[in-house]
Amino acid sequence: MTWDPAPIAVAFSGGGDSLALLLAADTWAKAHGRRLLALTVDHGLRPESVAWTRVCQERARALGVDHRALAWTGDKPVAGVPAAARDARHRLLAEAAREAGAAVILMGHTADDCAEAAVMRRTGSTTPSPRRWSPSPVWPQGRGIFLLRPFLGVRRAALRAALTALGESWIDDPGNIDPGSARARARAQIAGGPLDEAPTAARARPPGRPGGLGDAEVGPAGNLFLPVRRLADPHDGANLLGAALLCAAGSERTPRRKRLQRLVARLTAGERFAATLAGARVESDGTRAHIVRDAGDVRRPAMEEIMLREGRTIVWDGRFEVAARSAGLRLGPLCGRAGRLTPRLREAIAQIPPSARRALPLAARADGVLSLPTLRPDPAVDVRPLAPARLAAARGAILDEGTLRRMAKSAHPY
Repeated sequence: MTWDPAPIAVAFSGGGDSLALLLAADTWAKAHGRRLLALTVDHGLRPESVAWTRVCQERARALGVDHRALAWTGDKPVAGVPAAARDARHRLLAEAAREAGAAVILMGHTADDCAEAAVMRRTGSTTPSPRRWSPSPVWPQGRGIFLLRPFLGVRRAALRAALTALGESWIDDPGNIDPGSARARARAQIAGGPLDEAPTAARARPPGRPGGLGDAEVGPAGNLFLPVRRLADPHDGANLLGAALLCAAGSERTPRRKRLQRLVARLTAGERFAATLAGARVESDGTRAHIVRDAGDVRRPAMEEIMLREGRTIVWDGRFEVAARSAGLRLGPLCGRAGRLTPRLREAIAQIPPSARRALPLAARADGVLSLPTLRPDPAVDVRPLAPARLAAARGAILDEGTLRRMAKSAHPY
C-alpha cells in the first residue's frame, strides 16, 4: 500500500447521514493509506450549534480523524436563509479543503435527498438533485474541488439502522422537521414511502459527454470559441452554452434558462450578431460563437488593478490564477493602456479579437515595464487561465481524483 499525503475531506455535521459517511470513510481510508479531514460548519443559526460542533470534534478525534470547525460569521440575510447558508457552507468547505491540500470533499447525501429535491421541484423550487460526482458549486473558492456523494443509492433509514446496530447516536437537527421549511415538508411527504427519483439521480452524470468540451478553444483573455453546430443538440446545447458563458465571464451568475434558450436559437439559426448574457459577451459570425468577459457589465465589479505578493497565488477577475515570482508587481486589465506597450506586444494584441483585448491581464513591474503574460511568457509572474479546467469540470470531463490532479499540474491542460 502506498501512502498518499493528500487528505480526503468529509463534510461532517454530526447527523446520521454524515456520521455514517465518516465511519465508512474512516474504514476505507485506513485500508487505502489515506488521511481524512472532517469539516464541520457552524452556521450560527441555532443556539445548539456550538455544542453540536463540539460533539463532532470529539467524535472525529475518537476515530483519530483530524477535525476543523468552520463558522459562518457576519450578518445573516433576512430572507433566503437556506440558500445563503448552503452557499456559505460550500465556500467554507472548499476553502478549508484547499488549505489542507484536499481536492475531494465527501458529502452524506442519500437517496432520500434526491427524492426530496424532486418533490420540491414539483412545487416550483429550482433545487437540483445532488449528483454522485460534481464540481464544487462555488466560484472561485471551489475551483479544482469536487464533491463525492457515495450514499446516493442508499436510503436514510438504512443508514440509521446500521448506526443503531453499531450502538451509535447522532445529532437530530430540529430544523429537519420544521414545517416552515420546504425541505422538511418534502421530507415528511416521502417518509417511509418508495422512491422514484433516487435511482436515476444516483446514476446521473453531469450534462455533456465525458471528455467532451464541445470543441471549445480558449483564447489568451480567457475567451472561448465554440462551434455553433455543437449547440444544436436540443438536450445539451443550452447546457454547453451556459457553462461556456460562466467560464468566459469568470462569474457564477447562472443565466436564466429562457434567455439562454433564446440565445441558442439565434446561434443555431446562423445569425450574425452580438449579445450579452450572464456577464459575458457573445459574438457570432454564423458558424462560430466568440464568448468573452463583458468588460462593460455594470452588475459586476470592474476588473481591478491589484498589487501581487511574491509567492502568493490569487485569482484575478474569476478567470485567471496568478502567482508572482518577484516583488513589486501589479496586475490589472489592459483597457486604456495599449499605447504604452512595446511594438512587439502591440503586434501581438492586433491578433486578438477587439472585444477580448480590454479583458487581457496586464502585469506592471515597479520599473514601469509592462507585459501581457498570457500572450508572451513573463518570468516575473505565472498566469494560468481557469476557463479550460472549469469547462472540463462542468462538462463531466473530470471523472476521478487522478484526472483532477493531472490537470492541476498542467499549466495548459487543454
